[in-house]
Amino acid sequence: MTDTPTHLRITDPSPWFVRFAGLVEPGGEVLDVASGGGRHGRLFLDRGHRVVFVDRDVGALADLAVHRYADIVEADLERGAPPFAGRTFAAVVVSNYLHRPLFPFLLDALQPGGVLLYETFARGNEAFCRPRHPDHLLRAGELLAAVRERLQVVAYEHGRVARNPIPGVVQRICAVNDLGPRGDGEPPFHPLEA
Repeated sequence: MTDTPTHLRITDPSPWFVRFAGLVEPGGEVLDVASGGGRHGRLFLDRGHRVVFVDRDVGALADLAVHRYADIVEADLERGAPPFAGRTFAAVVVSNYLHRPLFPFLLDALQPGGVLLYETFARGNEAFCRPRHPDHLLRAGELLAAVRERLQVVAYEHGRVARNPIPGVVQRICAVNDLGPRGDGEPPFHPLEA
C-alpha cells in the first residue's frame, strides 16, 4: 500500500483536457491551478507551452524544477490574492479543486482568446467518494453561471462518470474568452473535436 494521495497517483491527463487542448494558442502560456502532480500542465508542456504550476505543496513537481518551460509557484490559493493576479494566460486549467473566491481571478487571467478548462466534483459526489462536503462540490450549473456573459461556452457537462480515475459526479466546462461578435452578431465558433 502506498502513502501517496490518490490525486497524485493519477498521471494521465483528463480526456476532457486532452479533447480541448488544441483550442489553446500554440506556444501560449498556460496556468495550472492547484496543480498537484501537474498532470495537466505536463500535457501542455508536451505540446510546447510554457506552464505556470501553482499549488500549496509543490513536492510532486520537483522533477520539473529544471524544465525550461515550467515555472513552479508554491502558494496557498485560499489566502489573499493569488500569485497570478494581474497576469494573463492563453489557458487556465483547473482539475479536482474548488475555491469559489478564485472564480473572478481565473476569468481575469484569460487573455483575449484564452481557454478555461475546468473539471471538478459536483453535488451528488458524496454518494461515491470524497469530497463529500457541499462547500467542496459544485451546484448544478455553477460553472455555467460563473462564466455567463464573460466567456463563450464551447462545451459543458454535468453528471456521473464511471470510467474516470476517480468515479463520481463531475461538472466540466471548456469556455473561451472571445465573446466579440462575428459579422452576424454571434461569437466565433470552435471545433468540438481535437
